[in-house]
Amino acid sequence: MAAQLGMELATRGHQVGLLDVDICGPSLPRMLGLEGEEIHQSGAGWSPVYAEDNLAVMSIGFMLPNKDDAVVWRGPRKNGLITQFLRDVDWGELDYLVVDTPPGTSDEHISLAQLLQGCGRVDGAVVVTTPQEVAVADVRKEIGFCRKTGIRVLGVVENMAGLHVPAGSLRFFAGPDRGQDVTADTLALLQAKAPEVLERWAACDVFPAVAGGAAALCKAGGLELLGRVPLSPEVSLTAEEGGALGDLPPGHPSRAAFASVVDRLQEMLPPREPGHPAGAETT
Repeated sequence: MAAQLGMELATRGHQVGLLDVDICGPSLPRMLGLEGEEIHQSGAGWSPVYAEDNLAVMSIGFMLPNKDDAVVWRGPRKNGLITQFLRDVDWGELDYLVVDTPPGTSDEHISLAQLLQGCGRVDGAVVVTTPQEVAVADVRKEIGFCRKTGIRVLGVVENMAGLHVPAGSLRFFAGPDRGQDVTADTLALLQAKAPEVLERWAACDVFPAVAGGAAALCKAGGLELLGRVPLSPEVSLTAEEGGALGDLPPGHPSRAAFASVVDRLQEMLPPREPGHPAGAETT
């Protein structure tokens, strides 16, 4: 979500910084198509890696000799690096700073809360969950953390809200143990009898929201549900290859759902005015 938010805001013409503070599991270099890039130092500080002219990215992933190297650091060292990311990186003039955090409420989150509030400007947090209760339970703790530290929760995004696939890409199985692949015959029958079905999308709940998912979470906590973004094979491949959801076909349900999330966030957080510090959104 953080990677896609940064790319979408940049596509809309804004100057965007994207900061990865998942120290032990940095994924933004892969999701931005920037693996193998390196950061450099200048008189102004560390220079971020640019995915686009208006999209600057910083991650510990750019500092590892090998992308598979494990980062085995205790809290103080993590805190020191996050401090450097926020104070020593030459971000330039930004409209938005999007910060991608790991799950949980540990050192990274505490350091961010203290440092960003020390700058005098934290616009808020976008909380991301998946529908199943085991994930929503963890997210409740994230929301509690934000409230204890005085960070505004802008709203909740439900990611992987169902699986959407083109009907023509489905596989069909039959037989007593459902082990017989009858895909070819089924698709041929559909093509002959109801070809319009193959032009539609099929959907199912991969993670059933047995307790109501993000909608119930928002209702109980008085929060805004910013949107529900479904998963699809195209979404997974796009993220793996460093692409943007905005590049998916116009009718793709994930593209439309995500665009509406960004529309709402821009209504809540217009770009900074000249002469004011850059905004900061944490996800």
